[in-house]
Amino acid sequence: MRKSEIKRTTAETDISLSLCLDGTGKSEIDTGVGFLDHMLTLFARHGRFDLTVRCDGDTNVDDHHSVEDIGIVLGQAFAEALGDKRGIVRYGSMLLPMDEALILCAVDLSGRACLVNQVSLPCQKVGAFDTELVQEFLLGFVRKAEISLHFQMFAGENTHHIIEAMFKALGRALSSAVKIDEAFADEIPSTKGLLS
Repeated sequence: MRKSEIKRTTAETDISLSLCLDGTGKSEIDTGVGFLDHMLTLFARHGRFDLTVRCDGDTNVDDHHSVEDIGIVLGQAFAEALGDKRGIVRYGSMLLPMDEALILCAVDLSGRACLVNQVSLPCQKVGAFDTELVQEFLLGFVRKAEISLHFQMFAGENTHHIIEAMFKALGRALSSAVKIDEAFADEIPSTKGLLS
């Protein structure tokens, strides 16, 4: 089983996270940010990842530090659980509808951090959640996971639906990319001989 456990403590957040790539979609999420809890639960379920996240953050200030740092720690967890990436499929994509929203997510577990996010969010808030924090979460995740991640929005009007489609699509695209290809189980999926 490909697993990782990460702890990260700063003056702003105290985070514990465990991840199993070969899970069933079970999750226990308590970030202190209700909307992010919902999104990470969906992410784990659709990716079939077992995920536990606990965060004690300075949400009395705002949710920025908690959301960004959880993205960082989740990225670290993926990088650690994947190891040298031997035998993985490497690429994954999902075109996912969520009511009126239609989102494409594509990932390459390349060892190089790149985020292209061509999604427009109509509202600045969903409930108490600042929607600009989606970008901060994704940046933290991509930098530490060292992956190329692309989002393209083809349709969408409801901000909640758009973000939900993004997290579900990310889970499913990553689930495809991290799978072991049994025909190439002993190979690094790169002509360079490493993914870095």
